Amino acid sequence: MTERPFQVENLDHVVVRVADVDRALGFYRDVLGCVPARIVERLGLHQLRAGRSMIDLIDAKGPLGDDRQGRNMDHFAIRIEPFDAAAIRAYLARHGIAAGEPEPRYGAEGSGPSIYITDPDGNIVELKGPPDDAAAGSD
Repeated sequence: MTERPFQVENLDHVVVRVADVDRALGFYRDVLGCVPARIVERLGLHQLRAGRSMIDLIDAKGPLGDDRQGRNMDHFAIRIEPFDAAAIRAYLARHGIAAGEPEPRYGAEGSGPSIYITDPDGNIVELKGPPDDAAAGSD
């Protein structure tokens, strides 16, 4: 078995499509106690802190709400360390897993590099690196 070039740290965030944003916010914020973190109106995206992780709610009728095969989960992100995109992509390729291009994306700790992959059941998994201000060699 090839040595894995990263270690799983924690669950960074989960992105869920919701039919009624206000109802979902009421549940996650008022019932569960998640704390609103930011809103990206143009995307219909509401991000809530759930401890060290985040729950992102996207309006099913908004720009990100394309209902992929009837699923209401868009993707979940796993925080990994270290984040060496070339080593991660090579490792995944050896396991027959196609990886998207590394891109900066916002997560529970801020904006930083990530790669999207798909699990055997078609679920999208984001491998999320450290925030840019903590990444070696970043601005």
